[in-house]
Formats: sequence, structure tokens, C-alpha cells
Amino acid sequence: MHLFFDLDGTLTDSCTGIIRCVNHALEAGGRAPETDERLRGMIGQSLTRVFGAVMTPADEAAIDCALAAYRERFDAIGIFENALYPGVPDALARLRAAGHRLQVVTAKPTPAASRVLAHFDIDHYFDAVHGPALTDRGCDKAMLVGRALARCRARAGDAMMIGDRVDDVLAASAHGVRAVGAGWGYGSTQELTGAGAVYVAGDIEDLLRYLLHPTTTSSSGP
Repeated sequence: MHLFFDLDGTLTDSCTGIIRCVNHALEAGGRAPETDERLRGMIGQSLTRVFGAVMTPADEAAIDCALAAYRERFDAIGIFENALYPGVPDALARLRAAGHRLQVVTAKPTPAASRVLAHFDIDHYFDAVHGPALTDRGCDKAMLVGRALARCRARAGDAMMIGDRVDDVLAASAHGVRAVGAGWGYGSTQELTGAGAVYVAGDIEDLLRYLLHPTTTSSSGP
């Protein structure tokens, strides 16, 4: 099986760094910071969408300035305000040992995502990382899933997307790829099942049970 993993909210708990970097960018532009609760609900979206939502009014120049301020702090500090979810390295090792092939599909720009994976020493588990370029103003996650399929030359039925937000599920569905919800991330079970996730795992061990021993796992979650 070819497994496509989201990054933020699925492999890493990056909430603290992302929120602090967004608010740093807002304050650098003379705007008031946003609440943690509101920004947490946006994690997984492209930064352009996030700043477009929290900056009113917002033109392209203002968003570009915010993106630059965000990345300046993220590259120096925010990347380290992050943690792997418990059990992730062991789970990736077990999945590879079982013959699964792994790729990352993320809204985070590819250079930043690759740096995060290397920082946590899990980059060697993945055959490829698919994310937008730094110059992209948005993220078409369905296109990235398409790239992952092309990279492994797999049929949709031989692949599965694992992610914590509705965008992950919809991007997979656009190609006929099944999606499993990462219930430990930032999205709700209702959000994931409503979008069409075939299963929502409660934690990493539950995900492993589903992927490695699917006949012993129920169809609706733990």
C-alpha cells in the first residue's frame, strides 16, 4: 500500500509554532493578534488563506509582507516550537517494515516540510515530499495527491491518504483515494467522517491496527 501522510496535525503537533508565527506576522504589520482558538482551527490551510481570513482588509502586498514575516520567524524559531506526536517514528518504521511505501502530502511549502522531517529525523521513512513551492500563493492539495500517485505509479485503490482535516479527505477523494482521519490532530471526527473518511483513528496505535490488521478494526473508529 502507498500511504500519503499529511504533516501538521498528523505527524507533528506544530500548533504552538504556527500560532506564534502568524501572530508575529500580524503584529509586524501593525495588526492585533488573533486568538489561539481561531488560528488552531485554520491549521492545515495554506498561509495565504489564513492571512486572507484574519487580515481585513487584505491586499496581495499586505499578505506578501505577512508571509515574509511569518517565514522569517518560522525559519529561526517556529520550526522548533513543534513536536512529533507520540509513537510516530515507531509507527513509520513498522509500516515500512510491513512493506508500505510512504510519502508526505502537505500544505506546508516543500522546503519547510523537508526541513521539519529532517529536524525530527524521520525524513528517511519517506520516498517523497509534496507541498507547494515557496512562491505559490495557495495550495491545491488534490494536485499534490495527484503528484504522489504519479510518483509511485499507483492505482487509486492501492493508495491511502492519512490526514487530520477535511482538505486531506477531499483531496484524496478527488482521485478516488481512500482517506483515513488522524483523530488526534486539529480536525474533528465529525468533520472527517462528513467529508468521507473511511475511518478515523483515535491515536497512532489505532492507525497501526487499522493499516496492519484491518479485519480486526471496526469501520467507524475506536
